[in-house]
Amino acid sequence: MDLFSTETEFTSRHIGPSDFESQEMLKQLGFGSLDELSAKVIPKAIRTAHAYPVLGNGLSEAETLKRLQGMMAKNQIYRSFIGMGFHDTLTPSPILRNVLESPAWYTAYTPYQPEISQGRLEALLNFQTLIMDLTGMEIANSSLLDEGSAAAEAMAMAHALCKNKGVDFVASPGLHPHVIEVLKTRAEPMGLKMHVIEPEDFKGTAPLFAVIVSYPTTEGRVRDYRQLADKVHADGGLLIADVDLLSLALLTPPGEWGADIVVGNSQRFGVPLGNGGPHAAFMATRDAYKRLLPGRLVGVSVDAQGKRALRLTLQTREQHIRREKATSNICTAQVLLANMASFYAVYHGPEGVKRIATRIHGLTQVLAAGLQKLGYQVPAGDYFDTLKIETPKADQILQAAATLKMNFRRLGSEGVGVSLNEATGFSDLDDIFKAFNGGAAPAFTAAELAKSVRGLALGEAFRRQSSYLTHPVFNTHHSEAELTRYIYELQAKDLSLVHSMIPLGSCTMKLNAVTELMPVSWPEVSKIHPFAPVAQMQGYLEMIHDLERRLVDITGFHAVSLQPNSGAQGEYAGLLVIRAYHIARGEEHRNICLIPSSAHGTNPASAVMAGMEVVVVACDDQGNVRVDDLKAKAEQHKDKLSALMITYPSTHGVFEESIVEICKIVHANGGQVYMDGANLNALVGLCRPGEFGPDVAHMNLHKTFAIPHGGGGPGVGPIGVMPHLAPFLPRQTMVSESGPATGITSTTSAPWGSASILPISWSYITMMGAPGLKKATLTAILNANYIAKRLEKAYPILYKGREGLVAHECILDLRPLKKSSGVDVNDVAKRLMDFGFHAPTMSWPVAGTLMVEPTESEAKPELDRFIEAMLQIHDEALAIEAKRIDPENNPLKNAPHTAQMLMKAEWTAPYSRELAAYPLPWVRRSKYWPPVGRVDNAYGDRNIVCSCPPLDEYQS
Repeated sequence: MDLFSTETEFTSRHIGPSDFESQEMLKQLGFGSLDELSAKVIPKAIRTAHAYPVLGNGLSEAETLKRLQGMMAKNQIYRSFIGMGFHDTLTPSPILRNVLESPAWYTAYTPYQPEISQGRLEALLNFQTLIMDLTGMEIANSSLLDEGSAAAEAMAMAHALCKNKGVDFVASPGLHPHVIEVLKTRAEPMGLKMHVIEPEDFKGTAPLFAVIVSYPTTEGRVRDYRQLADKVHADGGLLIADVDLLSLALLTPPGEWGADIVVGNSQRFGVPLGNGGPHAAFMATRDAYKRLLPGRLVGVSVDAQGKRALRLTLQTREQHIRREKATSNICTAQVLLANMASFYAVYHGPEGVKRIATRIHGLTQVLAAGLQKLGYQVPAGDYFDTLKIETPKADQILQAAATLKMNFRRLGSEGVGVSLNEATGFSDLDDIFKAFNGGAAPAFTAAELAKSVRGLALGEAFRRQSSYLTHPVFNTHHSEAELTRYIYELQAKDLSLVHSMIPLGSCTMKLNAVTELMPVSWPEVSKIHPFAPVAQMQGYLEMIHDLERRLVDITGFHAVSLQPNSGAQGEYAGLLVIRAYHIARGEEHRNICLIPSSAHGTNPASAVMAGMEVVVVACDDQGNVRVDDLKAKAEQHKDKLSALMITYPSTHGVFEESIVEICKIVHANGGQVYMDGANLNALVGLCRPGEFGPDVAHMNLHKTFAIPHGGGGPGVGPIGVMPHLAPFLPRQTMVSESGPATGITSTTSAPWGSASILPISWSYITMMGAPGLKKATLTAILNANYIAKRLEKAYPILYKGREGLVAHECILDLRPLKKSSGVDVNDVAKRLMDFGFHAPTMSWPVAGTLMVEPTESEAKPELDRFIEAMLQIHDEALAIEAKRIDPENNPLKNAPHTAQMLMKAEWTAPYSRELAAYPLPWVRRSKYWPPVGRVDNAYGDRNIVCSCPPLDEYQS
């Protein structure tokens, strides 16, 4: 042993089982080493001999932070007045410390199991109420990925809703340029025609299915759209408003002047700039349109005891379940950031939010007065926080601002845009005046000018009269003590990785190490505007390019784009790259996408969005792609074959032996192979997709590379490509450094997507190094096979590889148990809560099964606890089967058991309270109490309430 080496220091912290525990598990499986196990699990044809020269052997946590600090010190933090939908904000310290930096909030899973997700569901319900109140709309979802994609989702939704069957829509030039670009990217493959023109100037004869406007515009104007709304509706179209959420504290909400769909970004509500993300976008609409609303929707229901409970409502209408009939591929959200925004609104309340908006607007009036004194012409009309100044001195002003460490926005050849924000003060205005005054202080100060500001500089037609944030939750927790207690009250209702393992198949709930997350809060990471000059983000670019190189080394692809900000966005971007490749070769007619029947539901949805036609390929009884069916369909469609989408290892948790042959068949028939990288964590360090056939793949950084799930977001889904596809990787056209000049246009608003969380994956890879990443993959495979071996007698393993082993996850078949005892997957899922565990993935990819993925982060004692819980549940099911206990009144059917249920004076169940609450002795040590009993899903869907209910319902 080298006493001075720190290379394996972090690896032993990240990987749960000790070497002794690993040997114990290997012994039970009949193997002597991890390599011996992997040789039986992974097909020889796809194993790599690559030495991973870029990765190295790993650094310690201290060395990694030091190296990253050195990089990020190269960033220059300028005061940002660029605007464009991204603004500096002040994150309240209790929210920063107790939400963004708290593993109880950032390690939780998507709230599909509502009984153990009541805290974050309440925070999301608050978010929806915030959005509905400020926009004046009837219903809102619980966040979308970013402002551009929210606008694009609204476009697709409007097209699906519109009755005039048009394919033309108008996008106002007043929209932010990044929104227009994402609209362009999304519209063209769907056959929709975008006209970037002021709506009143559109002279076409085709019916418009939608008009999209900005409120206020990107240049700061507040326009009256009432007459436009009437005209659009009269023509059978829908009006979409892209709004500044904070401005709606002062402006008449779009729901009151005729908007049908409202989108925007909640970033100004306490979420750092972070070089463009992650930020929680939103969509609000009319109640009549809720069944086409993309994303997730939190609603109010009741539990089995009649107690109020929250859940994701209309769950079965999630778009990806509709597969190729979907109008959206959204399968995630920005929950952590939406929670931050909702707590910001709770903390400040209606008066505080209005005060912040009024102060920004007042400072903008001071700015206007000062610029007029300096001889500049301020645009006539109404504004909120942004002014555009036309002047031949634009270049000198921008240079003077840069000298004072400020960023303004260049607007046209002679325009300068200045957008103020919550962090702006009088001293900042004084510096702005200097920049407009040749660098010299003028004869007046901002503080002096402020004395003349009286009220709002808004016409009566634009002044908001309606109230908002009236619910008690927004009018109670305004002191730090009250807010902190409220945050912890909600936190106590949730189960996350701070409590126990979350054994979700396909979702990889591994350790999210604190060291990896620390940089997210550094000012050098969090206070950079995504459209700041790239000279000011050299540290970011160094880290981004280094992460790209490391991902190339890991995957064997030629190039990587980090722009997609979710796995589904990665799918979409990858398919667009394939489409662009075919078009460049004069084969734009190639539009057939082959997709196995076992694929993630987002796959066919993404293919349709990319303008492709889906053809389903059959799978055999073991869940493998039927090569004969693939070959027949590839040859049948060879003249139009565009791509095959395949998940590898398969969705069924096995390595398909025929993957190399599958890729060859597709290539022989003119197609490209897209690999869904949801299960990449079973390959890292052992196999490189770029070596065995795929042309493009996405890789979920929020699964394989340690970015936390955050209760249902954020995520990052970059794509890797082979050399022939590299010229088509996505770019943001306003930032040439973001991608190749020949690349597809942007799929996200920000040039590098959710850039501020990329340091998490960079740190993880840097600390693990090649040996650590390989050991992590081997251990994940070991843990999955150990669970499968221990449980297979009670729960048959549905799919295994040729050697009788699984990959990194296994599917437990509960269908025989249901047939013999009446116990189904839902009963097992809810009973696991009594043991303090989150359920595995339920009824996917096969109905009536549980898919278990333990990851490498869980030590043997935790695996054993989960196994013991599953075996105890099996024993309880056998008791029902043997009629030793009532088939309808038993621990499984009544689970989960709340403290309130057990405290009833009379206990009438035919089993003990002890068995209900403490089914195994070790549960006593640290009991997690579900806050509600089993939630009534049908009630929630019949009685849809998606905003904060009256206070008396909280008290009851």
